Amino acid sequence: MFRTRLISGIVLVLLALVTILTGGWVLAGVLCAISVIAYRELTKATGVHTDGKGINGLEITGSILSILYYIVLFLCMVRMEAYDLSVVYPVIAIAVILSLLVFMFVYVFSFPKFKANQVMTAYFELLYAPVLLSFIFIIREGWQYGNYLVWLIFFCSWGSDTCAYCVGVLFGKHKMTPKLSPKKSVEGAIGGVVGAALLFGLYTHFVINPFTDEVFRIHWGSAMCLGAIGALVSMVGDLAASAIKRDHAIKDYGKLIPGHGGIMDRFDSVIIAAPLIFIGLALITP
Repeated sequence: MFRTRLISGIVLVLLALVTILTGGWVLAGVLCAISVIAYRELTKATGVHTDGKGINGLEITGSILSILYYIVLFLCMVRMEAYDLSVVYPVIAIAVILSLLVFMFVYVFSFPKFKANQVMTAYFELLYAPVLLSFIFIIREGWQYGNYLVWLIFFCSWGSDTCAYCVGVLFGKHKMTPKLSPKKSVEGAIGGVVGAALLFGLYTHFVINPFTDEVFRIHWGSAMCLGAIGALVSMVGDLAASAIKRDHAIKDYGKLIPGHGGIMDRFDSVIIAAPLIFIGLALITP
């Protein structure tokens, strides 16, 4: 199991490197595919998908809306001038509102096929996975030096998770959330926060600042604070995804990634980290 998990992890990191370094339509397409898969995993986990039956109207609606959202976002980013993200905000707002209206139409005109809780859950899951994951693309393509900044998302999610695991194995004694994740410890959480803060500080000092304009400088202290906060938020994202699994008595969201489970099992913290890093960068960058 460890060998399978290790190999899958290495392959996943390599794919992430190639995809994010390439950027553009490749990144948008990969994120769109990941988002649709994550959305389907969530619908199956939470009861939107009916066991024993094929894909239903809510799942089709959410999947189509996810694809349309990425297409519109990509076209908007392509036409954007001088990294002016102000044109992106209306796109996100309109997408969120129109998606709600579309789900309401499906609910009303298919009544009583779907219950209200299914419709609300399906809408929440659209915002939870596809929309939040899109901030990876927004940072990479919409921000000046986004090719450097986007890696902060993974430092505060996968990086902090690795630090937390190592510290937890060596020093972990006090359980943090025994009912949600018995293996996670308070010591591990502290290690993850400190590790992410150090990663942010070092990456800012040795990579971001030396390879960007003098005007575009991030103070290492601000970067470390963002890393620490990002690590905490990533842990909450990880535990929230675990809580959903516990609520519905499932072990993994899927089997797509050998040794890791489904997309949601591997990207649960990234989903939450992406918008947090976007907000943080908006506050600490010039």
